[in-house]
Amino acid sequence: MTDHFFSLFTDPQPLALLRQLIVIGLCLLGGIGLSRWLRGRFVLPGDQEEQSLMMQIGVKSFARVLSPLLALVLLTAAYYALRRGGHSVSLWEIMFPLTVAQVSMRFVFYVLRGIFVKDATVGALLHLSEKAIAVLVWLCVLMWITGVWPDFVDYLDTTTLPLGRHQVSLLTMLQAGASVLVTLIIALWIGTVLENRLMKFSGMHSSLRTVVARMARAVLILIAFLVSLSLVGIDLTVLSVFGGALGVGIGLGLQKIASSYVSGFVILLERSMVIGDMVAVEKYFGKVTQINTRYTILEGLDGIESVLPNELFVSNPVQNYSLTHRIVRLSTQLTILYQDDVETVLSIMEQAALEVQRVSQQTAPQALLIKIGADGLELELGFWITDPENGRLNVLSDVNRAIWKAFKAHGIQVAHAKRDIRIMDERSFRQSQTQENPDVPGEQNSRTIPGN
Repeated sequence: MTDHFFSLFTDPQPLALLRQLIVIGLCLLGGIGLSRWLRGRFVLPGDQEEQSLMMQIGVKSFARVLSPLLALVLLTAAYYALRRGGHSVSLWEIMFPLTVAQVSMRFVFYVLRGIFVKDATVGALLHLSEKAIAVLVWLCVLMWITGVWPDFVDYLDTTTLPLGRHQVSLLTMLQAGASVLVTLIIALWIGTVLENRLMKFSGMHSSLRTVVARMARAVLILIAFLVSLSLVGIDLTVLSVFGGALGVGIGLGLQKIASSYVSGFVILLERSMVIGDMVAVEKYFGKVTQINTRYTILEGLDGIESVLPNELFVSNPVQNYSLTHRIVRLSTQLTILYQDDVETVLSIMEQAALEVQRVSQQTAPQALLIKIGADGLELELGFWITDPENGRLNVLSDVNRAIWKAFKAHGIQVAHAKRDIRIMDERSFRQSQTQENPDVPGEQNSRTIPGN
Protein backbone atom coordinates (compact mmCIF):
# COMPACT_ATOMS: atom_id res chain seq x y z
CA MET A 1 0.00 0.00 0.00
CA THR A 2 2.96 2.29 0.61
CA ASP A 3 4.21 1.49 -2.89
CA HIS A 4 0.90 2.62 -4.35
CA PHE A 5 1.14 5.84 -2.38
CA PHE A 6 4.59 6.76 -3.67
CA SER A 7 3.87 5.53 -7.21
CA LEU A 8 1.72 8.64 -7.75
CA PHE A 9 4.89 10.59 -8.35
CA THR A 10 6.68 7.97 -10.50
CA ASP A 11 3.85 6.44 -12.56
CA PRO A 12 5.27 5.54 -16.05
CA GLN A 13 1.78 5.87 -17.58
CA PRO A 14 0.56 9.46 -17.14
CA LEU A 15 -2.52 8.77 -19.31
CA ALA A 16 -3.68 6.06 -16.90
CA LEU A 17 -3.10 8.39 -13.98
CA LEU A 18 -5.03 11.17 -15.74
CA ARG A 19 -7.87 8.76 -16.53
CA GLN A 20 -8.16 7.77 -12.88
CA LEU A 21 -8.14 11.40 -11.74
CA ILE A 22 -10.90 12.29 -14.20
CA VAL A 23 -13.06 9.33 -13.14
CA ILE A 24 -12.52 10.13 -9.45
CA GLY A 25 -13.44 13.78 -10.03
CA LEU A 26 -16.59 12.77 -11.90
CA CYS A 27 -17.57 10.43 -9.08
CA LEU A 28 -17.13 13.15 -6.46
CA LEU A 29 -19.11 15.69 -8.52
CA GLY A 30 -21.74 13.04 -9.19
CA GLY A 31 -22.15 12.40 -5.47
CA ILE A 32 -22.68 16.11 -4.79
CA GLY A 33 -25.10 16.46 -7.71
CA LEU A 34 -27.12 13.38 -6.76
CA SER A 35 -27.44 14.52 -3.13
CA ARG A 36 -28.76 17.92 -4.24
CA TRP A 37 -31.18 16.27 -6.67
CA LEU A 38 -32.51 13.99 -3.94
CA ARG A 39 -33.03 16.91 -1.58
CA GLY A 40 -34.93 18.84 -4.22
CA ARG A 41 -36.90 15.74 -5.19
CA PHE A 42 -38.08 14.57 -1.78
CA VAL A 43 -38.02 17.66 0.50
CA LEU A 44 -41.10 19.80 -0.15
CA PRO A 45 -41.00 23.53 0.59
CA GLY A 46 -43.27 25.71 2.70
CA ASP A 47 -46.39 24.38 4.40
CA GLN A 48 -46.00 20.96 2.74
CA GLU A 49 -43.01 20.06 4.87
CA GLU A 50 -45.12 18.31 7.50
CA GLN A 51 -46.52 16.00 4.80
CA SER A 52 -43.04 14.71 3.95
CA LEU A 53 -41.60 14.43 7.45
CA MET A 54 -40.14 10.99 6.87
CA MET A 55 -38.49 12.14 3.64
CA GLN A 56 -37.00 15.17 5.37
CA ILE A 57 -35.52 13.08 8.14
CA GLY A 58 -34.13 10.62 5.60
CA VAL A 59 -32.77 13.17 3.14
CA LYS A 60 -32.70 16.73 4.43
CA SER A 61 -31.07 16.14 7.83
CA PHE A 62 -28.91 13.35 6.30
CA ALA A 63 -27.63 15.56 3.46
CA ARG A 64 -24.11 16.01 4.85
CA VAL A 65 -23.69 12.23 4.99
CA LEU A 66 -25.50 11.59 1.72
CA SER A 67 -23.01 13.41 -0.52
CA PRO A 68 -19.84 11.41 0.38
CA LEU A 69 -21.93 8.23 0.67
CA LEU A 70 -23.16 8.55 -2.91
CA ALA A 71 -19.64 9.42 -4.02
CA LEU A 72 -18.41 6.22 -2.37
CA VAL A 73 -21.05 4.21 -4.24
CA LEU A 74 -20.00 5.79 -7.55
CA LEU A 75 -16.31 5.18 -6.78
CA THR A 76 -17.06 1.52 -6.07
CA ALA A 77 -18.94 1.13 -9.35
CA ALA A 78 -16.16 2.88 -11.29
CA TYR A 79 -13.53 0.71 -9.59
CA TYR A 80 -15.11 -2.54 -10.81
CA ALA A 81 -15.81 -1.07 -14.26
CA LEU A 82 -12.16 -0.01 -14.74
CA ARG A 83 -10.82 -3.33 -13.44
CA ARG A 84 -13.05 -5.25 -15.83
CA GLY A 85 -11.78 -3.06 -18.69
CA GLY A 86 -8.18 -3.80 -17.75
CA HIS A 87 -7.35 -0.24 -16.65
CA SER A 88 -5.20 0.81 -13.71
CA VAL A 89 -7.04 1.48 -10.39
CA SER A 90 -4.08 2.26 -8.13
CA LEU A 91 -5.55 5.55 -6.89
CA TRP A 92 -8.60 3.75 -5.48
CA GLU A 93 -6.51 2.30 -2.67
CA ILE A 94 -6.09 5.87 -1.48
CA MET A 95 -9.55 7.20 -2.38
CA PHE A 96 -11.43 4.38 -0.65
CA PRO A 97 -9.97 5.07 2.83
CA LEU A 98 -10.41 8.84 2.39
CA THR A 99 -14.03 8.52 1.30
CA VAL A 100 -14.91 5.93 3.95
CA ALA A 101 -13.35 8.20 6.59
CA GLN A 102 -15.41 11.16 5.33
CA VAL A 103 -18.63 9.11 5.42
CA SER A 104 -17.84 7.76 8.89
CA MET A 105 -17.07 11.16 10.37
CA ARG A 106 -20.15 12.84 8.96
CA PHE A 107 -22.36 9.97 10.07
CA VAL A 108 -20.94 10.16 13.60
CA PHE A 109 -21.50 13.94 13.65
CA TYR A 110 -25.05 13.41 12.37
CA VAL A 111 -25.78 10.93 15.18
CA LEU A 112 -24.20 13.09 17.91
CA ARG A 113 -26.10 16.19 16.82
CA GLY A 114 -29.32 14.21 16.70
CA ILE A 115 -28.78 13.22 20.33
CA PHE A 116 -27.33 16.32 21.96
CA VAL A 117 -28.45 19.29 19.83
CA LYS A 118 -31.65 21.00 20.96
CA ASP A 119 -33.23 24.03 19.25
CA ALA A 120 -30.51 24.03 16.55
CA THR A 121 -27.88 25.18 19.06
CA VAL A 122 -24.55 23.34 18.95
CA GLY A 123 -22.59 23.61 22.18
CA ALA A 124 -18.89 24.26 22.53
CA LEU A 125 -18.28 20.80 24.02
CA LEU A 126 -19.88 19.12 21.01
CA HIS A 127 -17.77 21.23 18.64
CA LEU A 128 -14.64 20.20 20.55
CA SER A 129 -15.68 16.54 20.44
CA GLU A 130 -16.24 16.70 16.68
CA LYS A 131 -12.80 18.21 16.14
CA ALA A 132 -11.16 15.52 18.29
CA ILE A 133 -12.97 12.76 16.38
CA ALA A 134 -11.93 14.30 13.05
CA VAL A 135 -8.26 14.47 14.08
CA LEU A 136 -8.35 10.87 15.31
CA VAL A 137 -9.97 9.57 12.12
CA TRP A 138 -7.56 11.38 9.82
CA LEU A 139 -4.60 10.06 11.82
CA CYS A 140 -5.90 6.51 11.38
CA VAL A 141 -6.39 7.10 7.64
CA LEU A 142 -2.87 8.47 7.32
CA MET A 143 -1.43 5.42 9.08
CA TRP A 144 -3.50 3.14 6.83
CA ILE A 145 -2.34 4.79 3.60
CA THR A 146 1.31 4.90 4.61
CA GLY A 147 1.28 1.26 5.79
CA VAL A 148 1.95 2.06 9.48
CA TRP A 149 -1.45 0.78 10.65
CA PRO A 150 -0.54 -2.97 10.99
CA ASP A 151 2.56 -2.12 13.03
CA PHE A 152 0.52 0.21 15.24
CA VAL A 153 -2.07 -2.50 15.90
CA ASP A 154 0.66 -5.00 16.76
CA TYR A 155 2.18 -2.52 19.22
CA LEU A 156 -1.18 -2.04 20.97
CA ASP A 157 -1.72 -5.80 21.10
CA THR A 158 1.69 -6.56 22.61
CA THR A 159 1.59 -3.74 25.18
CA THR A 160 -0.17 -4.96 28.32
CA LEU A 161 -1.22 -3.29 31.55
CA PRO A 162 -1.90 -5.00 34.92
CA LEU A 163 -5.60 -5.06 35.76
CA GLY A 164 -6.04 -6.89 39.04
CA ARG A 165 -4.63 -10.39 38.60
CA HIS A 166 -4.73 -10.23 34.82
CA GLN A 167 -2.66 -8.58 32.12
CA VAL A 168 -4.81 -6.73 29.58
CA SER A 169 -3.47 -5.35 26.32
CA LEU A 170 -4.08 -1.78 25.21
CA LEU A 171 -5.87 -3.07 22.11
CA THR A 172 -8.38 -5.01 24.22
CA MET A 173 -9.01 -2.00 26.46
CA LEU A 174 -9.55 0.26 23.46
CA GLN A 175 -11.89 -2.26 21.85
CA ALA A 176 -13.86 -2.57 25.09
CA GLY A 177 -14.19 1.19 25.50
CA ALA A 178 -15.17 1.64 21.87
CA SER A 179 -17.83 -1.11 22.06
CA VAL A 180 -19.41 0.41 25.18
CA LEU A 181 -19.35 3.91 23.69
CA VAL A 182 -20.75 2.84 20.32
CA THR A 183 -23.61 0.77 21.78
CA LEU A 184 -24.64 3.55 24.18
CA ILE A 185 -24.57 6.19 21.43
CA ILE A 186 -26.64 3.98 19.14
CA ALA A 187 -29.16 3.40 21.95
CA LEU A 188 -29.40 7.11 22.70
CA TRP A 189 -29.80 7.94 19.03
CA ILE A 190 -32.58 5.40 18.50
CA GLY A 191 -34.28 6.66 21.66
CA THR A 192 -34.09 10.26 20.44
CA VAL A 193 -35.48 9.37 17.02
CA LEU A 194 -38.30 7.38 18.63
CA GLU A 195 -39.11 10.25 20.99
CA ASN A 196 -39.26 12.75 18.12
CA ARG A 197 -41.61 10.45 16.22
CA LEU A 198 -43.87 9.95 19.21
CA MET A 199 -44.05 13.66 20.04
CA LYS A 200 -45.34 14.34 16.53
CA PHE A 201 -47.95 11.56 16.71
CA SER A 202 -51.23 13.36 17.37
CA GLY A 203 -53.26 10.19 17.85
CA MET A 204 -51.77 9.61 21.32
CA HIS A 205 -52.07 11.75 24.46
CA SER A 206 -49.00 13.86 25.22
CA SER A 207 -48.49 12.28 28.66
CA LEU A 208 -48.66 8.76 27.25
CA ARG A 209 -46.25 9.71 24.47
CA THR A 210 -43.78 11.03 27.05
CA VAL A 211 -44.06 7.87 29.15
CA VAL A 212 -43.52 5.57 26.16
CA ALA A 213 -40.54 7.63 24.95
CA ARG A 214 -38.86 7.69 28.38
CA MET A 215 -39.42 3.99 29.01
CA ALA A 216 -38.18 3.09 25.53
CA ARG A 217 -35.02 5.12 26.05
CA ALA A 218 -34.40 3.48 29.45
CA VAL A 219 -34.89 0.00 27.96
CA LEU A 220 -32.57 0.78 25.04
CA ILE A 221 -29.84 2.04 27.37
CA LEU A 222 -30.18 -1.09 29.52
CA ILE A 223 -29.95 -3.34 26.45
CA ALA A 224 -26.93 -1.40 25.15
CA PHE A 225 -25.25 -1.71 28.55
CA LEU A 226 -25.80 -5.48 28.66
CA VAL A 227 -24.67 -5.93 25.04
CA SER A 228 -21.52 -3.88 25.63
CA LEU A 229 -20.67 -5.98 28.69
CA SER A 230 -21.06 -9.14 26.61
CA LEU A 231 -18.85 -7.72 23.87
CA VAL A 232 -16.17 -6.84 26.42
CA GLY A 233 -16.32 -10.38 27.81
CA ILE A 234 -17.74 -9.66 31.27
CA ASP A 235 -19.99 -12.38 32.68
CA LEU A 236 -23.50 -10.98 33.25
CA THR A 237 -23.94 -13.10 36.38
CA VAL A 238 -21.81 -10.58 38.28
CA LEU A 239 -24.71 -8.15 37.94
CA SER A 240 -26.66 -10.10 40.55
CA VAL A 241 -24.36 -8.77 43.26
CA PHE A 242 -24.62 -5.30 41.80
CA GLY A 243 -28.41 -5.56 41.67
CA GLY A 244 -28.58 -6.54 45.34
CA ALA A 245 -26.32 -3.65 46.34
CA LEU A 246 -28.40 -1.28 44.24
CA GLY A 247 -31.61 -2.47 45.94
CA VAL A 248 -30.11 -1.90 49.40
CA GLY A 249 -28.89 1.55 48.31
CA ILE A 250 -32.34 2.48 47.03
CA GLY A 251 -33.95 1.24 50.22
CA LEU A 252 -31.61 3.22 52.47
CA GLY A 253 -30.31 6.34 50.79
CA LEU A 254 -32.12 6.76 47.50
CA GLN A 255 -35.71 6.63 48.72
CA LYS A 256 -36.54 10.18 47.70
CA ILE A 257 -34.96 9.83 44.27
CA ALA A 258 -36.70 6.51 43.60
CA SER A 259 -39.99 7.95 44.84
CA SER A 260 -39.63 10.95 42.51
CA TYR A 261 -38.97 8.68 39.52
CA VAL A 262 -41.98 6.49 40.29
CA SER A 263 -44.12 9.58 40.91
CA GLY A 264 -43.08 10.97 37.54
CA PHE A 265 -44.42 7.91 35.73
CA VAL A 266 -47.60 8.02 37.86
CA ILE A 267 -48.22 11.66 36.90
CA LEU A 268 -47.67 10.95 33.22
CA LEU A 269 -49.84 7.83 33.18
CA GLU A 270 -52.85 9.12 35.14
CA ARG A 271 -52.76 12.51 33.32
CA SER A 272 -53.61 14.50 36.43
CA MET A 273 -51.26 17.19 35.19
CA VAL A 274 -49.98 17.90 31.68
CA ILE A 275 -47.68 20.45 30.09
CA GLY A 276 -49.40 23.83 29.91
CA ASP A 277 -51.56 23.41 33.04
CA MET A 278 -51.68 26.13 35.70
CA VAL A 279 -51.14 24.44 39.06
CA ALA A 280 -50.51 25.40 42.67
CA VAL A 281 -48.77 23.11 45.16
CA GLU A 282 -47.72 24.27 48.62
CA LYS A 283 -46.27 27.77 48.09
CA TYR A 284 -45.59 27.34 44.34
CA PHE A 285 -47.89 28.49 41.56
CA GLY A 286 -47.20 28.58 37.86
CA LYS A 287 -47.42 26.95 34.45
CA VAL A 288 -46.11 23.42 33.88
CA THR A 289 -43.42 23.69 31.22
CA GLN A 290 -41.66 20.32 31.61
CA ILE A 291 -42.54 16.96 33.18
CA ASN A 292 -39.42 14.83 33.49
CA THR A 293 -39.05 11.44 35.13
CA ARG A 294 -37.62 12.93 38.36
CA TYR A 295 -38.76 16.55 38.48
CA THR A 296 -41.29 18.99 37.07
CA ILE A 297 -40.61 22.62 36.15
CA LEU A 298 -43.15 25.30 37.05
CA GLU A 299 -42.80 28.72 35.45
CA GLY A 300 -44.29 31.37 37.73
CA LEU A 301 -46.06 34.47 36.50
CA ASP A 302 -42.96 36.47 37.49
CA GLY A 303 -40.83 34.38 35.11
CA ILE A 304 -39.06 32.40 37.86
CA GLU A 305 -38.80 28.67 37.11
CA SER A 306 -39.11 26.25 40.04
CA VAL A 307 -37.68 22.73 39.79
CA LEU A 308 -39.90 20.54 41.98
CA PRO A 309 -39.50 16.79 42.63
CA ASN A 310 -42.40 14.74 41.32
CA GLU A 311 -42.98 13.29 44.76
CA LEU A 312 -44.30 16.72 45.81
CA PHE A 313 -47.19 16.46 43.33
CA VAL A 314 -48.18 12.94 44.44
CA SER A 315 -47.94 13.27 48.23
CA ASN A 316 -49.47 16.78 48.53
CA PRO A 317 -52.79 18.34 47.46
CA VAL A 318 -52.44 20.05 44.08
CA GLN A 319 -54.73 22.77 42.72
CA ASN A 320 -54.99 22.41 38.95
CA TYR A 321 -56.62 25.47 37.40
CA SER A 322 -56.94 23.85 33.99
CA LEU A 323 -57.50 20.11 34.54
CA THR A 324 -60.97 19.84 32.96
CA HIS A 325 -61.53 23.50 32.04
CA ARG A 326 -59.68 26.79 32.23
CA ILE A 327 -62.44 28.86 33.86
CA VAL A 328 -61.31 30.40 37.18
CA ARG A 329 -63.43 32.53 39.53
CA LEU A 330 -62.01 35.66 41.14
CA SER A 331 -63.69 38.03 43.57
CA THR A 332 -63.32 41.45 45.16
CA GLN A 333 -65.05 42.84 48.29
CA LEU A 334 -66.03 46.37 49.30
CA THR A 335 -68.42 48.19 51.69
CA ILE A 336 -70.87 50.99 50.79
CA LEU A 337 -72.94 53.39 52.88
CA TYR A 338 -76.43 52.51 54.11
CA GLN A 339 -77.92 55.42 52.12
CA ASP A 340 -77.01 53.99 48.71
CA ASP A 341 -79.45 51.83 46.78
CA VAL A 342 -78.14 48.26 46.92
CA GLU A 343 -79.73 47.07 43.67
CA THR A 344 -78.31 50.00 41.72
CA VAL A 345 -74.83 49.49 43.17
CA LEU A 346 -74.86 45.76 42.40
CA SER A 347 -75.85 46.43 38.79
CA ILE A 348 -73.11 49.07 38.43
CA MET A 349 -70.49 46.66 39.73
CA GLU A 350 -71.54 43.93 37.27
CA GLN A 351 -71.49 46.33 34.33
CA ALA A 352 -68.07 47.68 35.36
CA ALA A 353 -66.61 44.15 35.44
CA LEU A 354 -67.96 43.40 31.96
CA GLU A 355 -65.97 46.32 30.56
CA VAL A 356 -62.68 44.56 31.45
CA GLN A 357 -61.38 42.62 28.44
CA ARG A 358 -60.23 39.47 30.24
CA VAL A 359 -63.48 38.97 32.17
CA SER A 360 -65.50 36.14 30.64
CA GLN A 361 -68.63 37.23 28.77
CA GLN A 362 -70.16 33.74 28.65
CA THR A 363 -70.39 33.45 32.44
CA ALA A 364 -71.65 36.87 33.58
CA PRO A 365 -70.19 38.54 36.70
CA GLN A 366 -72.35 38.30 39.81
CA ALA A 367 -72.53 40.94 42.56
CA LEU A 368 -73.87 39.83 45.96
CA LEU A 369 -74.83 41.46 49.27
CA ILE A 370 -72.76 39.46 51.72
CA LYS A 371 -73.49 41.11 55.04
CA ILE A 372 -75.14 44.11 56.66
CA GLY A 373 -72.16 45.12 58.71
CA ALA A 374 -71.46 47.63 61.43
CA ASP A 375 -69.83 50.12 59.08
CA GLY A 376 -72.03 49.62 55.99
CA LEU A 377 -73.30 47.13 53.44
CA GLU A 378 -70.61 44.56 52.57
CA LEU A 379 -70.69 43.52 48.90
CA GLU A 380 -68.78 40.97 46.82
CA LEU A 381 -68.29 40.86 43.06
CA GLY A 382 -67.43 37.46 41.56
CA PHE A 383 -66.26 37.13 37.96
CA TRP A 384 -64.61 34.47 35.79
CA ILE A 385 -61.56 34.40 33.55
CA THR A 386 -60.52 31.78 30.99
CA ASP A 387 -56.78 32.51 30.85
CA PRO A 388 -55.31 32.00 34.34
CA GLU A 389 -51.83 31.63 32.81
CA ASN A 390 -51.86 35.40 32.14
CA GLY A 391 -52.10 36.22 35.85
CA ARG A 392 -54.80 37.01 38.41
CA LEU A 393 -53.69 40.16 40.21
CA ASN A 394 -53.58 42.23 37.03
CA VAL A 395 -57.18 41.42 36.03
CA LEU A 396 -58.32 41.93 39.62
CA SER A 397 -56.69 45.36 39.57
CA ASP A 398 -58.44 46.20 36.29
CA VAL A 399 -61.83 45.24 37.75
CA ASN A 400 -61.25 47.30 40.92
CA ARG A 401 -60.26 50.31 38.84
CA ALA A 402 -63.36 49.94 36.68
CA ILE A 403 -65.59 49.77 39.79
CA TRP A 404 -63.90 52.81 41.32
CA LYS A 405 -64.38 54.76 38.10
CA ALA A 406 -68.07 53.80 37.96
CA PHE A 407 -68.60 54.77 41.63
CA LYS A 408 -67.02 58.16 41.02
CA ALA A 409 -69.32 58.72 38.02
CA HIS A 410 -72.49 57.84 40.01
CA GLY A 411 -71.50 59.55 43.27
CA ILE A 412 -71.31 56.33 45.29
CA GLN A 413 -69.04 56.44 48.34
CA VAL A 414 -67.17 53.56 49.89
CA ALA A 415 -67.82 53.21 53.62
CA HIS A 416 -65.06 53.25 56.13
CA ALA A 417 -64.87 52.31 59.80
CA LYS A 418 -65.98 55.01 62.28
CA ARG A 419 -64.41 55.37 65.74
CA ASP A 420 -65.06 57.87 68.54
CA ILE A 421 -61.94 59.31 70.14
CA ARG A 422 -62.22 61.10 73.55
CA ILE A 423 -59.41 63.14 75.04
CA MET A 424 -59.51 63.28 78.86
CA ASP A 425 -57.42 65.24 81.38
CA GLU A 426 -55.65 63.51 84.26
CA ARG A 427 -58.43 64.01 86.83
CA SER A 428 -61.17 62.71 84.57
CA PHE A 429 -59.01 59.75 83.67
CA ARG A 430 -58.50 58.85 87.36
CA GLN A 431 -62.21 59.10 88.05
CA SER A 432 -63.08 56.86 85.15
CA GLN A 433 -60.47 54.30 86.21
CA THR A 434 -61.82 54.36 89.83
CA GLN A 435 -65.37 53.77 88.56
CA GLU A 436 -64.25 50.84 86.49
CA ASN A 437 -62.21 49.33 89.43
CA PRO A 438 -63.86 50.42 92.70
CA ASP A 439 -61.86 47.94 94.84
CA VAL A 440 -58.54 49.39 93.78
CA PRO A 441 -57.30 52.83 94.98
CA GLY A 442 -57.27 55.52 92.33
CA GLU A 443 -53.54 56.18 92.66
CA GLN A 444 -52.77 52.63 91.61
CA ASN A 445 -54.81 53.09 88.41
CA SER A 446 -53.67 56.58 87.61
CA ARG A 447 -51.71 57.25 84.43
CA THR A 448 -49.81 60.34 83.51
CA ILE A 449 -51.12 61.84 80.32
CA PRO A 450 -49.19 64.77 78.93
CA GLY A 451 -51.29 67.89 78.78
CA ASN A 452 -51.90 69.95 75.70
